[in-house]
Amino acid sequence: MNLSIQGLRIFMAVVETGSFSAAARRLYMSQPSVSAQVRSLETSLSAHLLDRGPAGASLTPAGHVLADHARKIFEVMDHVGEDVAAAQGIQDRQLSIAGTSTLGSYLLPRALSRFLVGNVGLRTELRVGNTEKVATWLINREVSLAICAGEIDHEQLESTVIFDDALVLVAGRASALAGRSLVPSDLARERFLLREIGSATRFDQDQSLTDWELTQAEQWTVWTSEAARECVRAGLGLALISEHVVAPDLRSGELVRLNVHPAPRHRPVSLVRMAGQLLSPVEQAFVEMIQKMQAWP
Repeated sequence: MNLSIQGLRIFMAVVETGSFSAAARRLYMSQPSVSAQVRSLETSLSAHLLDRGPAGASLTPAGHVLADHARKIFEVMDHVGEDVAAAQGIQDRQLSIAGTSTLGSYLLPRALSRFLVGNVGLRTELRVGNTEKVATWLINREVSLAICAGEIDHEQLESTVIFDDALVLVAGRASALAGRSLVPSDLARERFLLREIGSATRFDQDQSLTDWELTQAEQWTVWTSEAARECVRAGLGLALISEHVVAPDLRSGELVRLNVHPAPRHRPVSLVRMAGQLLSPVEQAFVEMIQKMQAWP
């Protein structure tokens, strides 16, 4: 028998939501992937666990047994880390946090540096990913807190806006658009460098192109803000990107900020956690510091 914790979590998501499609939405997975994980459990146990029907998924007798055991397993797992940490004398001295790509790379290192002034010896894990990946880490309890661009709308997650961030439209220093007062139609022949689907920045970029009626403009997908910045510097196109990512390049003149009206919308920066989650003293102290910040550190 080969049972995985991930497979059990996916199975329980189907049980709790009542359908494979709802579980897929909760877990930010595709429905075929959810179905494959459940089939793998059924194969491993040589048992039929869920009946699939028009009204959704319902537990078989064998499924009820597995669901009961899974709840007990997760209850034990929730306390394992705390108990081991307490035995080693390091309880509440760990902080596992994630950030969406721009915030995880540019904001969180500065915030952690500020936090460590009063928390010497803190053990920290910092993860960086797009919005879907960060939400998965939180739901799977791989991290306790996250800082995200935008607000994550998910029934298991609690999101609190702390301040906002501006996207700016940038071009290479040799661009003929530099120094002009622009309207969206001036950009119709330009190539736009956009983040990957699933990124919070991509959502905001798509929104701006819609506002400007430029959804038919040429678009390339570039998977990180750093790569997008380098592509702009190489003259490959324009990018809507966080002002903080390109601040050094704007100061040095490697990139230029284009003045287009209407300007891109500001976007909220949110602190995200599991709804109803109890925080350790260290986690609570970090939350309180973040909530007192009025702007990007």
